[in-house]
Amino acid sequence: MPKPFIGITTYLEESAQWGAWRQPAVLVPTDYPSHFRRAGALAVLLPPDEPEAAVETVARLDAVVIAGGPDVRPQRYGAQPHPESGPHNDSRDLWEIALIEAALASNTPLLAICRGMQLLNVVLGGTLIQHLPDVVGPGEHFGSPGIMGAHVVEPIPGTLFGSLGVEAYEVPTFHHQAVDRLGDGLVVCARARDGIVEAVEAPNEKFVLGVQWHPEAGRDTRVADALVAAARRPHLVPAQRPEAPHTAAIADMSSPVA
Repeated sequence: MPKPFIGITTYLEESAQWGAWRQPAVLVPTDYPSHFRRAGALAVLLPPDEPEAAVETVARLDAVVIAGGPDVRPQRYGAQPHPESGPHNDSRDLWEIALIEAALASNTPLLAICRGMQLLNVVLGGTLIQHLPDVVGPGEHFGSPGIMGAHVVEPIPGTLFGSLGVEAYEVPTFHHQAVDRLGDGLVVCARARDGIVEAVEAPNEKFVLGVQWHPEAGRDTRVADALVAAARRPHLVPAQRPEAPHTAAIADMSSPVA
């Protein structure tokens, strides 16, 4: 059976250095492609592009991974920026919003990691906690600069994530934001022991899963294995999926917001 073709979104950096060169660059930690290759996929990187290219891009893929990264611009979910929110990247926001919409519309398997899970929630009309220390105090979600933290997540029985054969286990993590109000059609499928939402899914879709931690930074491949298994199955493409009004409004934000 051919290996499924999985697209992984990237960071967009104004200045990156390698050797003698310092230039704008698109990049992603090698953990991402390596993790999904180990699970049996072919990995391709998806640098930010014009949102109009998302439908054609997703049509050529067997699955989409929305990677971690900077905070989602708060105005996209109707909030004023918290002093600890940012920096924001509008090009990446708009591209990944379009990819998420295209994956949902075509029933292409979708895995959203950390920032990706937050953006999935926002696309579906949800909101975010902008700074977790305001809610749970300084704790295990954040790690330290350049170093992952670790904490236990507890799967919820009866969910897709709960069906992967996992019990409460420790995951690598680095985030200061999290889901607040849940987006339309999403259900919580794992929580941290302090109650913070750690995974969401859309049970009526083929495979839509968001995890707040970084599975690519750990040794457990069950999430990647499940995505690859879903990507190997033929897509069930709906005849028509009406666009949600809140989704259209988010996608129309094509320029930086003050």
